[in-house]
Amino acid sequence: MEIILFGLLAVMLVFMFMNSRKRQKQMKAQQEEKAAKTVPGAKVLLQGGLYGTIVSYDPVDLDRPAEVELAPGVVIEVHSQAILRVVDPTESVEEDEDDEADESAAQSFDDGIESIKVETPEETKARLERNNDN
Repeated sequence: MEIILFGLLAVMLVFMFMNSRKRQKQMKAQQEEKAAKTVPGAKVLLQGGLYGTIVSYDPVDLDRPAEVELAPGVVIEVHSQAILRVVDPTESVEEDEDDEADESAAQSFDDGIESIKVETPEETKARLERNNDN
């Protein structure tokens, strides 16, 4: 009876060791992927639920704060690990077709409201560089 219990304990320990190694590899891969995607101009989600655009980020030195622009002209410093994930724009063929239908409807209906101009990441980066030069 004791031999069966020791065998069961050994199997559980081996399973726990293998599972922890697998999880460590997954976490390392996720961290490397996040570091590769986190570049100036990338849109990110912060831990507090705020969305912003990366101004500066050092993937090697995580103790150095990252600078994130929340709105035009509003740049904050956050801990590098406060960046939860990089937000990827997801567009599919169906959405493009729906957008075309919405645009044609919007063109036929003019209510006098001006459309809001949204900056691209490249425009944001160029504007911030111009502001830093001044």
